[in-house]
Amino acid sequence: MLKDSKAFSGFSVDDIEKAKAFYTDTLGIEVGEENGMLRLDVTGGAAILVYPKPNHVPAEFTVLNFPVADVEATARELTKRGVTFEHYNNDQDDLGIYRGQGPLIAWFKDPAGNVFSIIQV
Repeated sequence: MLKDSKAFSGFSVDDIEKAKAFYTDTLGIEVGEENGMLRLDVTGGAAILVYPKPNHVPAEFTVLNFPVADVEATARELTKRGVTFEHYNNDQDDLGIYRGQGPLIAWFKDPAGNVFSIIQV
């Protein structure tokens, strides 16, 4: 029934303008705006809807993953742009890159507290 639907994902923020500035200026994502909501236009997939929610509570899990060729270089560049990486365990280095089992990954939050990651592919 839904297999041919062009599904898309979405998440909430508490301040659309602050989120838009972060996604555009800090992360370098193409952002559209329509009906008071944002559309993140990312390569290789459907747009991602970001909608305002006055009683927004950040998700306690990763809502958006960005595959990158070099997680360390990307983490260094994002750090220069003001991004602070989260530290969840002892298997992360000073940059915040997880170097345990699985792919190299580092987590950060948007201004609304939603968790994003960069993950090496």
